[in-house]
Amino acid sequence: MKNSQDFWQNLKISAKGGQAIYALAPMAGLTDSAFRQICKGFGADVLYSEMASVTALVYSPDKTLAMLKFNKMERPYIVQLFGSNSKHFIKAVKIISKKIKPDGIDINFGCPVKKVQKQGAGAVLMDDLKLSREIIKSAIVGTVLPISIKIRSQAGRVDASQFLNNVSDLDIKAVMIHGRTLKQGFAGDINWQIIKKARDFFRGVILANGGVNSWDNAIELLKKTEADGIGIARGALGRPWIFENVKCQMSNVKTKEDIFRIAIKHAGLVEKLKGKQGIIEMRKHLCAYASGFPGAGELRQKLVQAENLKDIKRILE
Repeated sequence: MKNSQDFWQNLKISAKGGQAIYALAPMAGLTDSAFRQICKGFGADVLYSEMASVTALVYSPDKTLAMLKFNKMERPYIVQLFGSNSKHFIKAVKIISKKIKPDGIDINFGCPVKKVQKQGAGAVLMDDLKLSREIIKSAIVGTVLPISIKIRSQAGRVDASQFLNNVSDLDIKAVMIHGRTLKQGFAGDINWQIIKKARDFFRGVILANGGVNSWDNAIELLKKTEADGIGIARGALGRPWIFENVKCQMSNVKTKEDIFRIAIKHAGLVEKLKGKQGIIEMRKHLCAYASGFPGAGELRQKLVQAENLKDIKRILE
């Protein structure tokens, strides 16, 4: 258990020494074990799970627990939870700690999806300082694993500074801050100033997030925010080698053939872990790989009809 307790601290020490932390940020329906393994192979330092419901874990956990399984090569691996019931959180973190045994648990206060907001969870929960604090305290009480949080620059009346100040006395090891407001969603300018200001209220690891689609985006955000690292989400879709690029601070251009090989390797992992259903779920990834070159549109039309690894190989090889 000691490694779980120390990994954020060890990463922070590395960051102070000039080695920034590059994390695969959580994305619902996308950051499954297969994609995490691909990103790890390209140098991602920390991997987040897909967002999991605490209520589902309490009442019907089997499907969610299956989704959260991971390969030991994915460590350090963080399970991200969402919900709005503090009693569910304390039960859920105990279940995760016992059944999954990740390196840490993250609480989502940043998801802008309406379906999540209707449950009083995600970014809308960030606007409720009292309940947010209660939920974080419940999670800390329920596990010895390190707790981290993901927030936005602002949600409703509450900005990142106010949120962090409200929980500054709690034992939170890391925060990932998406530099856009709840209202902005996933579009618009990044407020790097408020991420930089977070250091006034938070002593743990700070990861800047949002709008990182290339290695130079990442380096620019890192310099402006003075964060310990970067959380990369959509910028890794179809381009998991972005982690390799940010670490060497250069664009390692992949040929079409290289991209196809990576896509086939990814599909092979998916089929092994999830079978035919996994290939269908992977179509978003396949479309992301098939972009940015002549004939990509026609290729995507073929890939969205693929039902197994054999189909994908036939289309790409």
